[in-house]
Amino acid sequence: MQDEIKKYSLAGTVIAVSISKKHTFSKKNQNIIKLVKGLGIEGDAHFGSKIKHRSRVAQNPDQPNLRQVHLIHSELFEELADRFHIEPGQMGENITTAGINLLELPADSILFIGTTAAIQVTGLRNPCAQIDQF
Repeated sequence: MQDEIKKYSLAGTVIAVSISKKHTFSKKNQNIIKLVKGLGIEGDAHFGSKIKHRSRVAQNPDQPNLRQVHLIHSELFEELADRFHIEPGQMGENITTAGINLLELPADSILFIGTTAAIQVTGLRNPCAQIDQF
């Protein structure tokens, strides 16, 4: 029996794109980023086919990199606004969106960014301990 494939059409907006060449918590906003199939965002510390997260590299550096591009929806910033002032890129995301509930997307969803880029959702990212210092 073939698995049912669900197709969703979502209209969202990219608010900001950000990168960091080093493993920093926050990323600097850019005017443009270059997505490279199977590798992530050119110039970002998480670029590559093998895992780049330092804690996971310590466990097994040969793991596939399923966290090449990080996304956060700007609505999260609005939810936290009574306690925190958060700008795009500050939470370590590469792409800040609006109008898409990223938390509800199933794994393997495909997001089309602009007219030529597509990103496959591999799963949710657990916040790292660095968020406590932020």
